[in-house]
Amino acid sequence: MNFDLTSEQNMILKTIREFAIEEVEPGALERDRTKQFPLEVFRKMADLGLMGLPFPEEYGGAGADTISFAIVTEELSKACASTGITYSAHISLGGAPLYLFGSEDQKQKYLVPICTGESFGAFGLTEPNAGSDAGGTRTSAIKKDGEYIINGNKCYITNASYAKHLALTAITGEKDGKKEISAIIVPTDAEGFKVIDNYEKMGLHASNTTELVLEDVRVPAEHLLGKEGEGFKQFLITLDGGRIGIGAMAVGIAQAAYERALKYAQERQQFGRALSHFQAIQFKLADMAMKIELARNMVYKAAWLKDQGRPFSKEASMCKLYASEICMEITDQAVQIHGGYGYMKDYHVERYMRDGKLTEIGEGTSEIQRMVIARQIGC
Repeated sequence: MNFDLTSEQNMILKTIREFAIEEVEPGALERDRTKQFPLEVFRKMADLGLMGLPFPEEYGGAGADTISFAIVTEELSKACASTGITYSAHISLGGAPLYLFGSEDQKQKYLVPICTGESFGAFGLTEPNAGSDAGGTRTSAIKKDGEYIINGNKCYITNASYAKHLALTAITGEKDGKKEISAIIVPTDAEGFKVIDNYEKMGLHASNTTELVLEDVRVPAEHLLGKEGEGFKQFLITLDGGRIGIGAMAVGIAQAAYERALKYAQERQQFGRALSHFQAIQFKLADMAMKIELARNMVYKAAWLKDQGRPFSKEASMCKLYASEICMEITDQAVQIHGGYGYMKDYHVERYMRDGKLTEIGEGTSEIQRMVIARQIGC
């Protein structure tokens, strides 16, 4: 086994770390307060060729691998988790389904703008009555005269306000008494399509989380992604990749919380000595460092398996589950180490705690991850 990053991965790490420190982190606190979407940050990332990072150059991407995607997501999330989740969803939920299941014409028309940063990537899956049970989809797409007529609602959709188009799931028929779910590409400016941005969230305030309302939205039949009835299988594959992104995001938030807690413990004097000289604090920090290292290794392993074309569903669920749970544990301990200061917004750690909670929910809750893992090990 070789745990060294390749020269290309090291170059990407150096580039994104410098970018995150200089361009992303300085405005993170203010964006959290004002709920301002980091549009300018992503314009600069597009100039660096990062918006299509893991996709082939022929579609405007950079031809990098999944480990590189995980590195960029971690570093962005360490600086600002709202930026991290925006990027993760842009790539893994917006771009990936188009690349994996789209026709060549669809890739040229819809994947290229995502890779170049002209449009943000988004994916319409979750509904008011179909969260963990995504098979409970109610949005319908009736085929008539060479068109799909789509009606329904989607909720908690990332990036849709800044997406020119997105793939969404809808019922296109029934077979053997079961719903046939398909994925269809829909322009967000289509007549009857509303994107509503009015959620009041616990954290990730600078990310874009929206509701989609579709009333008799008509799109040509060639907007079907793949084949009819394959939408369920497609979004399961999409979510596997997305879980690597959420795992990387959780590692980034945990790393930021740990570094601030360590710095504070080294500087804060109590009872005549630094907090970091107390064994109780040392043990907390040692556990943080260990668990972050384990989580990052799990994320990299899942990403590596994906890049090798090997099965990675179990590892993706494991890395997402473990990373998200240690993220919440570490952000909690970071607040605790800061004491009263940790409860104040200016010290950042309370933001990490609020932002980190989403990692236990998005791309499948912790409970769903345990179900996936249990199925993979033969339960």
